[in-house]
Amino acid sequence: MSSTALWLDPFRSLKSTEQALLDQAGVSISLVRTFDELAIALKRLEDEPALLVLGLGSDIELLKETWDMFRNIHGKLVVICRVERKNLELAVAAMRHGACHVLAADDWSVEGWRDALVCANGRSDDATLSARIPTVNPVQSKHPSSAAMPRNAVRSVVFVDPVSIKLLALAQRVAQAQVTVLLEGPTGSGKEVLARVLHESSPSQGGPFIGLNCAALPEHMIEDMLFGHEKGAFTGAVKDHRGMFEQAQGGTIFLDEVGDLPIGLQAKLLRVLQERSLVKLGSERAIALDVRVIAATNKNLRLAIERREFREDLYFRLSTFKLRVPPVAERRGDILPLVARVLARHQRGDDVWSVSPAAQACLLSYAWPGNVREIENVVQRAMVLCPDRHIDEHHLMFDDAPDPVGLVAMLQASTEFPCPLAPLTSETKVSVDYREVDLVGSSKLQTVVKQSENHVIRSALETSKNRVEAAQKLGISPRTLRYKLAQLRDHSSAQLASA
Repeated sequence: MSSTALWLDPFRSLKSTEQALLDQAGVSISLVRTFDELAIALKRLEDEPALLVLGLGSDIELLKETWDMFRNIHGKLVVICRVERKNLELAVAAMRHGACHVLAADDWSVEGWRDALVCANGRSDDATLSARIPTVNPVQSKHPSSAAMPRNAVRSVVFVDPVSIKLLALAQRVAQAQVTVLLEGPTGSGKEVLARVLHESSPSQGGPFIGLNCAALPEHMIEDMLFGHEKGAFTGAVKDHRGMFEQAQGGTIFLDEVGDLPIGLQAKLLRVLQERSLVKLGSERAIALDVRVIAATNKNLRLAIERREFREDLYFRLSTFKLRVPPVAERRGDILPLVARVLARHQRGDDVWSVSPAAQACLLSYAWPGNVREIENVVQRAMVLCPDRHIDEHHLMFDDAPDPVGLVAMLQASTEFPCPLAPLTSETKVSVDYREVDLVGSSKLQTVVKQSENHVIRSALETSKNRVEAAQKLGISPRTLRYKLAQLRDHSSAQLASA
């Protein structure tokens, strides 16, 4: 790719200080002001891949016009779009219309632009699979010269399935209103990711994001962590402690698993939400709060109310706006992008991982009861078992047996995933490299692993009173043991039939 990026942004001027920050990130730019100037610059590049940084306004029309005018003139044009931070819906639309990467218009971080260049250099004609949410830390939003975010920060999410895209658009709209939001969905479906999207899309995105798992701590510790205490409030209180509500001033507090909050604390939380102020333990002074509250639960709170496990008044206070995060089984278009992201996150160095069409079909046909977390587990297991960075069907180890009758029929009837599927890789964070994969020799390791696993299972059964005890010895659930035994019987039957 050309070492110089063409820069076309009719909506914003480029300051000299901003251009200096781009130079630090290794982005050398050539300003073009009109389509005529862009056409001249592209003709000079001839067959060399060209990078265009395109600033968008309030819609996608400029990107469409760019593709219409220059796709035939220059077939190797790669586009990075810049959009206003609050307009996530436009960012998604840009990705769907062929942009290889989307950055916030006020993002001048070195890390952000280097990631964009990596994406541009690895770009092929394949469709981009995941939309990136551009974020910077609170200091960067005011001072572009500050250090970039650490690599482990939440910088990208996957919203590819139509169901997910609609959820993202709705979350963007809800984020603009300062209302309390209740996220409902099964464990591991991505409720905290959506909570961060709400925060990063809101007017208070420059403030802190503070999270607490209400099911992880005993009652007395949760109260102190939420509301804080004054020095001398109790034995051992040797200094003042700012609770999470106070720490989240000007930002967002995320209460995960709020359905597990002890009933005694629910009344205190309700009062804080009603009064928009709190009094720390040992203090007489009320602290006014400017905090966005997002709560999440995997429980049916209506049923918990009937059982007198959750306060009805607190439920209505938390659920000013409810968003349901569907399980992975209901947004199957996100599965392969999530797999690609996990591969990219865990690969080492310049290694490129790929997934065969057979493995992709297997991933798409599985029920995923553990949702996104289970996808991460299955992919990481496959990376451990795979000797040559090419994942095939026999490298996939699922926690539960798939439902081949219902889900495979659904997959075959779906128009979202036409067969045959192309190999999936991790060459870039947001793209897939479709290449045929030669897996010669990889089945040897899998055969050894299977034989060893079968031997361990037989030994556990022979030395146990029943299957439940055997499953405990193996460190797996009885359901998983039943599935593995069924696989073993099927394998033995197939061997007898072929004999």
